[in-house]
Amino acid sequence: MKRIYDPVEETDGSRILVDRLWPRGIKKAEAELTYWYKEIAPSNELRKWFGHKPDRFEEFRQRYIEELMGDEQKLLKIEEIKRFTSTQNVTLLYSAKNQEFNNAVVLRDVIMQTINR
Repeated sequence: MKRIYDPVEETDGSRILVDRLWPRGIKKAEAELTYWYKEIAPSNELRKWFGHKPDRFEEFRQRYIEELMGDEQKLLKIEEIKRFTSTQNVTLLYSAKNQEFNNAVVLRDVIMQTINR
């Protein structure tokens, strides 16, 4: 997991952008994405409500997990990511400045929990 603004590294493996909106200032060629899974990102309503405010993160986490678990398309993308991790490195990319309180953190945790079951 890392910011899309961080340098590309060979060890990144599949680079998957998990934001709904394209990051400002990044050209698509520079991003060297494998996939852009904007459909797995939080809904616009949830994203706007959260506003990257750390004091809202725990509630954001709960709401986002509910969105992930309640949406067949999002669940299919999670399964795809899990399949990728069985054969290669996967880097979830996000554009948020805060590295602790963002949707990629929640998504990573959900993926890791479902892999370890």
